[in-house]
Amino acid sequence: MPQANLIRILIVDDHPVVRAGLTSMLGTQAQLSIIGSAPSGEAAMVILQQSDVDVVLLDLRMPGMSGVETLLAIKRAGYRARVIILTSFETDEDIYRAVQAGAQGYLLKDTSLKEMIEAIQTVHSAKRYIPREIASRLAERMMRSDLTPRELEILKMLSKGLTNKQIGHALGISDNTVKNHVNSIIEKLEVSDRTEAATTAIQRGLITIEE
Repeated sequence: MPQANLIRILIVDDHPVVRAGLTSMLGTQAQLSIIGSAPSGEAAMVILQQSDVDVVLLDLRMPGMSGVETLLAIKRAGYRARVIILTSFETDEDIYRAVQAGAQGYLLKDTSLKEMIEAIQTVHSAKRYIPREIASRLAERMMRSDLTPRELEILKMLSKGLTNKQIGHALGISDNTVKNHVNSIIEKLEVSDRTEAATTAIQRGLITIEE
């Protein structure tokens, strides 16, 4: 295949074994050319500045710049590279944030080589590649009302087992205002009570247990 027709790939992942594995696996494909691999979003931006890249395979969770932050930086810089998120994570919120930030593809790391090549070719031809099961969850997430920053703050407190009174005291608002926020959260998440709201929020990636 002529050099001009090669799809130039940049692999961005903080795990050396993943970078080496992807480089080795994709490097054997006649239609692909691995331009380089980067251990971080910051390093990826340097390579993008210096090289012509068609498709970026981007990990979602990395120290420093996250996958979503890197995506936004690529967009802001005006690079023409198209981005496929390649990750072990697939909470509804992870998928939603990545697509909102401009990802053209979303794959899990246990994807077969055949599907990965298909995704690269599809995204390179200016189309989106999101597997059906992930696309259906994305559609569901997009239909749900977004929680406000205040509601997310209260959700984090609910997950720690705080009462309305404790939350109100911490935020400097009345118990009644907290109750209204909690009712709104329950309605938006389509759950039956505050405990289920906290559990559902963690499962969907809206909040993390560490927080």
